[in-house]
Amino acid sequence: MRIATFNIENLDTTADSRNPPLADRIPTLRSTLNRINADILCLQEVHGQELPDHTSTNPKRNLGALDQVIQGTAYENFHRAFTKTSGVPYDKRNLVILSRHPIAEEDQFRNDHIDKLKYNKVTEVPADPEAETLTWERPILQAQISHPDLGTIHVINLHMKSRLASNIKGQKDGFAWKSASGWAEGYFLSSIKRVGQALETRVLIDKIFEDEPNANIVVCGDFNAEPGEVPVEAIQGRVENTNNPKLGSQVLVPCSRAIPDTVRFSHLHHGHGNLLDHMLISKSLLPYFQEAVIFNETLHDESLPFQFDTLYPESDHAPFVAEFKVS
Repeated sequence: MRIATFNIENLDTTADSRNPPLADRIPTLRSTLNRINADILCLQEVHGQELPDHTSTNPKRNLGALDQVIQGTAYENFHRAFTKTSGVPYDKRNLVILSRHPIAEEDQFRNDHIDKLKYNKVTEVPADPEAETLTWERPILQAQISHPDLGTIHVINLHMKSRLASNIKGQKDGFAWKSASGWAEGYFLSSIKRVGQALETRVLIDKIFEDEPNANIVVCGDFNAEPGEVPVEAIQGRVENTNNPKLGSQVLVPCSRAIPDTVRFSHLHHGHGNLLDHMLISKSLLPYFQEAVIFNETLHDESLPFQFDTLYPESDHAPFVAEFKVS
């Protein structure tokens, strides 16, 4: 069994200053997906496409760009779960789970387990005397997959808040920040949202373990955080952090530890390799885990001067693949 996660980067039918035409991307992306050869594939940044009769009051979208990419591949006939708003895919950055095995249940969560966060911005102009409810835009996608040998596998697909600073009213002039403190608060807010998503994920994991102590759980996706950073640590739930050995069976194990340091990266920024894409598994799956690999041989660095997305039909994230020997 092969499970993979891949931020496919702005998958859409529309070409613009940021993205090459879909027709230019399809051969490269299709080749990558075939190489991944996953039984369970978690994707991030799959955009929705509006149908001709779409209206703001009656939204109608599909995942037409994804359908074109996977046409003629094994994934074309896979079972599918994806994030939804008003019953249809989001306009931007949908999470998608494709599975060779049936999907028994699916759900999504966004501020469902954490809905009482309040924050009062300190640098916004004019200042708001009331604290605002702090929310995040990207939901968590969960699917219960029925495997013929393992039973239920709980697959959780994530795309956490980016490291870009959140907007602070009155602190920006176009793309420029008016003060360093304004940018710092925006960066702080993005960090809170990212950790909040991780906390909500861990709450969901704990609820699964409460109902099913030996649950098979896979949490994967683009965390926008590296190993050792708070979002990853929060989801792992290591005994080193909880100081409670009774919680040891609920610790999630990072598959990335099976990858040599020299090639343990899924993203490049200013020439430095970062591991932003992760796959964490419950200890119940560890006996079946064989190896992990990141397909980063052709990864490009968009942070360098003049390295625009239009030059690259591939994604700026590398796929992360884990293999399990089930039978």
